[in-house]
Amino acid sequence: MSVASLFDRLEPHLLSVSKPIQYVGGELNSVGKDWDSVDVRWALMYPDAYEVGLPNQGVQILYEVLNERPWILAERTYSVWPDMEQVLREQGIPQFTVDSHRPVGAFDLFGISFSTELGYTNMLNALDLAGIPIRSADRTDEHPVVIAGGHAAFNPEPIADFVDAAVLGDGEEIVLAISEVVREWKGEGSPGGRVELLRRLAASGGVYVPRFYDVSYDDRGHLAAVVPNHPDAPDRVRKHTLMDLDSWPYPANPLVPLAETVHERFSVEIFRGCTRGCRFCQAGMITRPVRERSIETIGKMVDNGVKKTGFEEVGLLSLSSADHTEIGEVAKGLADRYEGSNVSLSLPSTRVDAFNITLANEFSRNGRRSGLTFAPEGGSERMRRVINKMVTEEDLIRTVATAYSNGWRQVKLYFMCGLPTETDDDVLQIAELAKKVIAKGREVSGRNDIRCTVSIGGFVPKPHTPFQWASQLDVETTDERLRKLRETVRADKRFGRAIGFRYHDGQPGIIEGLLSRGDRRVGRIIEEVWRDGGRFDGWSEHFSFERWAAAAARALEGTGVDLDWYTTRERDYDEILPWDHLDSGLDKDWLWSDWEDALAAADGSEVEVEDCRWTPCYDCGVCPEMGTEIQIGPTGRQLLPLSVV
Repeated sequence: MSVASLFDRLEPHLLSVSKPIQYVGGELNSVGKDWDSVDVRWALMYPDAYEVGLPNQGVQILYEVLNERPWILAERTYSVWPDMEQVLREQGIPQFTVDSHRPVGAFDLFGISFSTELGYTNMLNALDLAGIPIRSADRTDEHPVVIAGGHAAFNPEPIADFVDAAVLGDGEEIVLAISEVVREWKGEGSPGGRVELLRRLAASGGVYVPRFYDVSYDDRGHLAAVVPNHPDAPDRVRKHTLMDLDSWPYPANPLVPLAETVHERFSVEIFRGCTRGCRFCQAGMITRPVRERSIETIGKMVDNGVKKTGFEEVGLLSLSSADHTEIGEVAKGLADRYEGSNVSLSLPSTRVDAFNITLANEFSRNGRRSGLTFAPEGGSERMRRVINKMVTEEDLIRTVATAYSNGWRQVKLYFMCGLPTETDDDVLQIAELAKKVIAKGREVSGRNDIRCTVSIGGFVPKPHTPFQWASQLDVETTDERLRKLRETVRADKRFGRAIGFRYHDGQPGIIEGLLSRGDRRVGRIIEEVWRDGGRFDGWSEHFSFERWAAAAARALEGTGVDLDWYTTRERDYDEILPWDHLDSGLDKDWLWSDWEDALAAADGSEVEVEDCRWTPCYDCGVCPEMGTEIQIGPTGRQLLPLSVV
């Protein structure tokens, strides 16, 4: 039977909350469907505020892929701000979708995409507001199946008690496969209830259902085993890899927000995956292999997106966009197409060794030169060898000299603090590098208004990377190193005012590290934090380290482990890791070998793992394990001579 809209109950309270427009819906290109005309219904969530969640490409793509099928309905929901949460709780209004304002609890499936682990408390809040028991074991046949996806789903163990299932990897094909399973099960009269539905999903081999796996610990509190407790549950659950991106040119009907969002642009993913081999980078490891979109498809997607959204900025996105084999042709073709218009092109941060001034000039042909961003990551060459980012100081200085001499006035450099084997001196080298960048900029440009912004993030070890065994730097040492760096920069009267300095303290990184490499016991901590008021932990003004530390002490009492055990402790080869039963395609022995290479590089050895797009295979395991292969150009196609309408 039909499910009524909650908007009549919601509307009288909109003027009492901040940014009410985020709850109204009706965005350009959004989809509305009749509830009774479909067989399967999805509520999709990005667990953050509307302004952060709406631009998320993952949710937008799944929203469109699902709604293209006439028998599937998909609607969106986002985290509500605390003032709206208060209204919902006082008025008894449940968590709702923005498309038709239907209650989330009425849908068949509730899919949540996590790009960061700090969204876990927002998930619990949404479940509770929706009237869905936060623990999967307490749900009945009347509740939606809660499914986690996104990069954080590659270790869903900390939220295993709260989700019914998790999906690893690309979502376009698996959401349709899941929908087919649900459709068939419902068509048969829903035999066996939700347990039977979950069994069917687990039996497919591509959906991880935590309830079908038992976890045990040894006397020391270490993980002893994760084993299936159901004959239809596989020993290992594999990730999904979408091949031939040209066949999936989404989003084809991108959403245009009603309120200001963090990214006011139309974005096209020009390729997926990265094989540069940066040892800290989870995204680069878990999205292998590289799969490029052809120049023809990119041209069509950009043209379509500009026409359907009205956005004046187009972002060409990937993990390393300048590495697309036809990026020069893409840039020139698009710059030619939009020259003289209000449409500008942008790239995310560019690798120093992939930058060239011709490319930069094409992307700024319409006169917009807001600045260039490079990511050396490590302050010293020793650290860059450790992380396999083989960029020399000379490379960086030569690159910024080219930029400054061609009219750019500002460069942003991104680094990390807390990398394995790092010392105080490695971090202080960031200051010296920034000073040399300013000096070179002044020299080649003949101007004194040269700026360099240094942005520093804390290193967090991630699953399925060579650094998954590494210890994390403690809060006190992190903050002390950053203090010394800041003082070093400010003390230099020649360069201090020309160098901007942005950084995060060590506390949020430690909690992210806890959630990143945690096991099922960490779920108790997440629940305690949420019950204690934890919301929007990715926002500095809402994050409370003290709340997390206190919850960890209470939840882990008597387990033999504590917050430091999960974060600042180095693992060894024999330790069973919470995600070992989840298959990203990467061979664990290869990851360990690369970890050993990193330690050897710290001692001066020249150990480089080159990009396997251009070299023989390094046997990481992904291609043979997953039955995939690298897909790169040149494709022989051309950017279409798009006609002016």
